[in-house]
Amino acid sequence: MANHLEQQLVYPLGDTLPEPGETLEVAPGVRWLRMPLPFALDHINLWLLRDRLDGREGWAIVDCGVDNADIRGLWEQVFATQLQGRPVLRVIVTHMHPDHIGLAHWLTARWQCRLWISATDYGVARLARDTRGQGGDESAEFFAAHGLRDAETLDILARRGNHFAQLVPALPDSYRRLLDGQLLAIGDARWRCIAGYGHAPEHISLHDAAAGVLVAGDMVLPRISTNVGVSSSEPEGDPLPLYLDSIARVAAELPAGTLVLPSHGRPFRGLHTRVAQLRQHHDERLADVLAALQAAPATAAEMLPVLFRRPLDAHQTTFAMAEALAHLHMLWHGGRLERGRGADGVYRFARRMPA
Repeated sequence: MANHLEQQLVYPLGDTLPEPGETLEVAPGVRWLRMPLPFALDHINLWLLRDRLDGREGWAIVDCGVDNADIRGLWEQVFATQLQGRPVLRVIVTHMHPDHIGLAHWLTARWQCRLWISATDYGVARLARDTRGQGGDESAEFFAAHGLRDAETLDILARRGNHFAQLVPALPDSYRRLLDGQLLAIGDARWRCIAGYGHAPEHISLHDAAAGVLVAGDMVLPRISTNVGVSSSEPEGDPLPLYLDSIARVAAELPAGTLVLPSHGRPFRGLHTRVAQLRQHHDERLADVLAALQAAPATAAEMLPVLFRRPLDAHQTTFAMAEALAHLHMLWHGGRLERGRGADGVYRFARRMPA
């Protein structure tokens, strides 16, 4: 069911969705497909772009889905029925999160083609596969140090080990680097790379100015707010200002009528409206945090009912803790909060008193 914010946006395709293993054309040379995800967020949008590379006609894939047998089977159905007999020439990944890069190794091997991705996200994906920063005891200890006391959630987090490596069993051994401002000739179109920060290390969106189309990845989503969080791999990180600056730049540079192709939800128009909604959302959450800290210092865990007014399962709690820390850290790094660590080893945040 649409919420009042969604009703301020325009959905050119209405409620129409591509069937599993099939595609819909959303712009000339741009086809939309959806793959299921094994999470509460149950789908990801992927894109096929008509391409020409090294004298060959074919397709570019943008984002991959997670690696499991069902998704591979759906991809094989796409290959058999949707490519008009042409090959895949390259695999473009907007960023390193598992639902975007998970099958990159299989797709590039399947078609003997190259992965295209920012250098930062390729490197961080490799780091995430080789460390325990994406789960396990390190993450459980990190959230416990920020006040999370739910034994079941901490046990689930500790036992699942390196969750990233479970969802991304391998990565291509090589890649081609995408850079902010780079122009990609994909078929007859020219797509400009737009780097965004805060959600991922160096997220790359693609903008075709002539067609008025933005492949937004996760930077601008129509129904939900993009996850922006602090993790144990960068425990003092300050990602929220980076994210807000990134989407403000997109709104400043791109026309209001741009067709936005998000990674989750439906294609929409209303980019400037949506960016303003997201800015207001985070401004309200920051104000909520400051109001909650008026009486006494608090932990990130104690901010969860302030920021999330719905029940959270263990998986959602980890994302919620990361987001709560992003809001606290923006205020802390911005000089509006102080952080201290008690004798119990737990970090608490307090409002900074005027000098």
